[in-house]
Amino acid sequence: MLIIHQRNFSEQQYIGYDDQLYFRLYHNLKQIKGNALDGFIIKTASKNDIPMVVDIINRSYDDITVSYDQLIEFTKTRVYDSNLWILVLDASTSDVVGCGIAELDKELREGVIEWIQVLPEYRGKKIGTLIVNELLERLSQAARFATVSGKKDNPTQPEMLYRKCGFTGNDIWHILTKKQSI
Repeated sequence: MLIIHQRNFSEQQYIGYDDQLYFRLYHNLKQIKGNALDGFIIKTASKNDIPMVVDIINRSYDDITVSYDQLIEFTKTRVYDSNLWILVLDASTSDVVGCGIAELDKELREGVIEWIQVLPEYRGKKIGTLIVNELLERLSQAARFATVSGKKDNPTQPEMLYRKCGFTGNDIWHILTKKQSI
């Protein structure tokens, strides 16, 4: 696998590779929009909630699955911060309808938004915005800035969500994998 920034990329040079485009955006953590939404409650997730987080992530994607063990391993990394794992509950049913995970590099003082999921039946209700803004607010207590990245061609268009929440930038990265010979 090769990771090449757009400014260093030449299509002719990487003909034998499959190319997946990723965006990377920046937030200065200075102007964070509101993090409240009528009808929904934000809760900090505990390690006991990990099975629920796994379920929300897996129900939110057609092409990605995570396991309980993978998320447990994530909690053992140096960038894990338990305050940056959140759940969103429907206030009328107490059902969990979304979740978010961010990480904190304490040395760089960089926050990274990693996972934002909203169950398909709850999309379009500004829950994704609620999750991102809550994580930004929590990150602003310890980080100097936050970043986020994702697939450029994602049909759910997360880049638009992040830009609405104040992220800026135009970085494009090419994730290149060698094409398989037949």
